[in-house]
Amino acid sequence: MAKTPAAPKKADAPKEAGAKPNGLQQPLKPSAELAAIVGDKPLPRGEVVSKVWEHIKKNNLQNPQNKREIVADEKLKKVFGVDKCSMFEMNKHLAKHLSA
Repeated sequence: MAKTPAAPKKADAPKEAGAKPNGLQQPLKPSAELAAIVGDKPLPRGEVVSKVWEHIKKNNLQNPQNKREIVADEKLKKVFGVDKCSMFEMNKHLAKHLSA
């Protein structure tokens, strides 16, 4: 049997001007504590997480025995509220410091 050619894919509908960005792209305002790390301008959640990771890597804040664990410095303690947390818990702590 011969394969039939695949149907051409539909082109995505053009986005309307002024359409709301999805939840991950919506700029959020960081709290004063989080702004000390990422800056005070509103940023999408993904960029906030990236900037926090830059801070973690730059300051060598990952536990060398367990890279999934983040050992908070003074700035991160103000955001996390704890001395250390897993990378999976980090987003929960960051969410408390972001507002629309």
